[in-house]
Amino acid sequence: MTMNQQIIHVGHSPDPDDAFMFYALAKDKLDTGPYRFVHELVDIETLNRRALAGELELTAVSLHAYAHLAHLYLLCPCGASMGDQYGPMVVARRECSLDEAARGTIAVPGTLTTAYLALRLCLGFDFDHVVVPFDEILDVVAAGHYGDQPVSAGLIIHEGQLTYADVGLALVVDTGQWWFDETGLPLPLGANAIRKDLGRHVIHDVNRLLKASIQYALDHRDEALDYALGFGRGLDPGMADRFVSMYVNQWTLDFGPRGRLAVAELLRRGHEAGIIPHLVQPEFVEN
Repeated sequence: MTMNQQIIHVGHSPDPDDAFMFYALAKDKLDTGPYRFVHELVDIETLNRRALAGELELTAVSLHAYAHLAHLYLLCPCGASMGDQYGPMVVARRECSLDEAARGTIAVPGTLTTAYLALRLCLGFDFDHVVVPFDEILDVVAAGHYGDQPVSAGLIIHEGQLTYADVGLALVVDTGQWWFDETGLPLPLGANAIRKDLGRHVIHDVNRLLKASIQYALDHRDEALDYALGFGRGLDPGMADRFVSMYVNQWTLDFGPRGRLAVAELLRRGHEAGIIPHLVQPEFVEN
């Protein structure tokens, strides 16, 4: 670090796709010039809550949470996690309908997650839920309770989408597939957002370095995957590769017109359903 480097606090989830995306920045593979990136790895719901207070200069956020903090942050056009005919899933101990699962209590990874918003839209009504750390949901569903709270099903994100059957759970609904059937669009789950008060010059530089980090990982896939495996919570290399491919791909380099349309449609439908209080038009960093 030089004396005049500006610190950029970066928040992202401790999961393989985010680790893959930020590999080059985390391991000093890029010349970051006048900036030093300090990484803070916490679950996405914690990042969503911290973003409400504008704590981090650059942070992963759920697109649902973005609707509540658009006055503080711009969306980066790179760094998206898009579910293209796949996404967060509801799982249960046995095969059942979604309505049946929703008669009980569903464990969710946070109420500001896009997973929660997508499930609300899919059901068309509110449902009883309990917030559980995302990496505990599979075990909670298998056990049938969270503490003293009975649990009928769980809403899973991250690598749980690939491993739920390993603990004997059954798929109830894939919200990403449901969304595609409804809209013909990918489900925009997460994005990177940068604080507006950094100013145009810094915002442009940080966005450029974020895209360079993603491109570096894609160009040096084996070494980036090896790093990402450290965040895989038991995934073998093949599964980690598959999971990263699901969420770090062409959408991650740029939302593109269709991705931006998907974000706007998600926010519009969330507002029309009364889940998002104000209609938000997404604002992106200009390339």
